[in-house]
Amino acid sequence: MLSWLAKRVLSHNLARNNAGDIRATLRLEHPDVVFRFPGQNSWGGEFRGRDQVRLWLERLVDAGLQMELDEVVATGWPWRATVSLRGRDHLHGAGGDLVYENRFVIWGHLRWGRLVDYEVYEDTEKSAALDVWLSENRPDLRLAPTPAVAAG
Repeated sequence: MLSWLAKRVLSHNLARNNAGDIRATLRLEHPDVVFRFPGQNSWGGEFRGRDQVRLWLERLVDAGLQMELDEVVATGWPWRATVSLRGRDHLHGAGGDLVYENRFVIWGHLRWGRLVDYEVYEDTEKSAALDVWLSENRPDLRLAPTPAVAAG
C-alpha cells in the first residue's frame, strides 16, 4: 500500500517536472534536504538545502530532460521511511532525434512525508556525454549550480 501511494505521488511530481513545473517536487523536500548526484560531470555534486536543489532541478527542466518511473518501493513508518525509485530519463533534440537516454535509481529517506536526503545512481559516463551535447547544442543553458561538496 505504501509503495503504491508513493508511486502515485512521485509519478505526479515527475509528470509536473516533465511539464516544466518543479513546485510539487520542491514541496516534497525538507528545507534542509541533502541531494547527491555522483560523478564527474556538470550534474554531479552534493547539494544542501531546498534552494540548491531548486537550481539543480531548474537546470534539469531547462535542458528538457524527461523522466519516467518504472517502479517505486517504499518502506518504514511516517517518521522514518525509505523510498527507492527505478526509472528512465531521456532527451530529444530540436529535430526530434534521441540525444540522451539513461536509467536511474534514486534512494532516499523521508521524515513525516518529506525527503531529507536522496541520491541518484545512473550511468555517469552518459551524463558526461550529455554535457558535451549540451555545450555544443544548448550553449544558452546555464551551468550547474555550485554544489556544497563535490561528489565523486
